[in-house]
Order: sequence, then C-alpha cells, then structure tokens
Amino acid sequence: MSRRFDCSDPSARAAGIDAAVTALGQGRLVVLPTDTVYGVGADAFDPRAVAGLLAAKGRGRHKPSPVLVGSKEALDDLVADLPGIAEDLIGAFWPGGLTLVLRHRPSLDWDLGETGGTVAVRMPDHPLALDLLAAAGPMAVSSANLTDRPSPEDCEAAFGMLGDSVAVYLDGGRTAGPVSSSIVDLTGDSPVLVREGVLSAAELAAVAPGLTVR
Repeated sequence: MSRRFDCSDPSARAAGIDAAVTALGQGRLVVLPTDTVYGVGADAFDPRAVAGLLAAKGRGRHKPSPVLVGSKEALDDLVADLPGIAEDLIGAFWPGGLTLVLRHRPSLDWDLGETGGTVAVRMPDHPLALDLLAAAGPMAVSSANLTDRPSPEDCEAAFGMLGDSVAVYLDGGRTAGPVSSSIVDLTGDSPVLVREGVLSAAELAAVAPGLTVR
C-alpha cells in the first residue's frame, strides 16, 4: 500500500524524505513535485526499478526516462566531457526548466531505455525535489501520469493515475503548471533546441549562440 506525506508539515516532510529514500533503495517508485509538474521517480541505477517506472506509466523503452540531479557535482559523475556550452547554460538556467541531452559515461551501469548512449538531465528548481535528490542521488524521473493523460499538477491527480504502483507520495502542494522544461541537445557539433518549453528559444540563444531549432 502506498504512503503519502503532507510535506507542508516539517516533521512529515522529513519522514517522507526518509521513506522515499528507503523505497528507492528497495527498487520502488516515488512521486515528487518539481518546478513544472509532479514526477514519478526511481533509482537511476536500478534497471528493474526504471523498467517498473516505464511500466507504471504505460510507456515503452523507446521513450527513455530523463534523469534529475540535485547539483552540478552530481552531473559530473554522469557525464565524462561536459561541453563548455553546457557549463554556460547550466550557469544561466540551473536549477530550472532546462533539460540537457548529453553523452553519458560509457562505464555507467544503468538502463534508462533506448538512449543511444545519451542522457537527458535536469536540475529542478523545487526545494523538496532537491532535498530528496541530495539524499537519494540521481533519479530517473518522468511526469507522474499515464501515457497520453495530462501531467499532474497536484499529488491527488498523480495518485489517481498511478495508485499503488508507487510506494511513496511526497505532497508538496500544487506545482507551477503544465509547461514542460525546454530541451537542448548538446551531443552534436552545435546546440539544438529539441523542445521549447518554459525557456524560449531567444532566452537560450542569448547564452548559446548558434542554437538551432529542430
């Protein structure tokens, strides 16, 4: 049975983070708020847990899960050679609504789906999410909805779709809204805007000259 924690209460918040870390260590799923919508997450380094995340959403391996990190230092453990343009974008927009597609370290023992050796990674601008990530490490996180259903902006909506497939729900109140993060692919010779979201092409191009739009 799922456990739900009202994280507006400090003691429940601490207990919820502890319960979430325990659940993640057991290969189970956790729902958490981000600065856009609620997400459902698993230990990024537990392939069975990530497979469970995709199954809970009704999503195939052809749509691999992004990864959330709690700090720039955590990203350094995932990516061997961080391009200078990535450093500039991170400095300008992290934490926040920017997802970067990068080449991950070949030595990493993980399976996020059919990624082709890349990882879509973001540092969310939400204190509860950041505290959980600091305690648990990088998490594979996707929006906490069933495929083709609206992304949830509150914990109740997430529970209504995912139910007891998730072990722990961290209720952080209503999130900012359904506009997704912007995605910039940095795996080629020049930056490519794959999806325009909360950050506009103009905002991103001001930091990343040569940005093209797919």
